[in-house]
Amino acid sequence: MVKWQSPKLRTWVRFPQPLQVKIMQNIKGQNLNFSKASVTDLILFCIHSIISNSEQCSFERLVKECFTLFPDTLKFPRYPIWPDSRKLDRPLRALRDEKLIIGDPKTYFILTKTGEEKAAVVYKALRQGKLL
Repeated sequence: MVKWQSPKLRTWVRFPQPLQVKIMQNIKGQNLNFSKASVTDLILFCIHSIISNSEQCSFERLVKECFTLFPDTLKFPRYPIWPDSRKLDRPLRALRDEKLIIGDPKTYFILTKTGEEKAAVVYKALRQGKLL
C-alpha cells in the first residue's frame, strides 16, 4: 500500500500500488472518466478498498472514499467540492437486495462472498484501465 496526497482535497489516500499509479497518471493528464462503470460497481470497489485497509466501512467513511476516488460521479451539480450522499442511497439498497453487501447506514457495510467476487472483478477492470 502506498499513501498519496490528493492535490484537490489535501487528504491522504491509500491505494494498492498498481491502481495508485494508474489513477495518478490520469489525474495528472486529465480528469478521471468512469462513464462505463456503474455507481454500484464503484461502491463495491470502495467498500472493498476500505475493508482491505483494515477499517470498518461506515456510511460516512464510504461517502468519503467514493468522493475521494470518484469526485465527478458524486458531486453536487452546483457545488462540485461537496459530495452528494443521496447518490449512494438507492445503489446501496440495490446492492443489499442483490445480496452483495450486508449492513445499513446506521451500522457498517460488509461484502458478502458474491460481493467480494464482483468487487475483485471491478478492481481488475479498474487496474487494467478497462473502465478508465
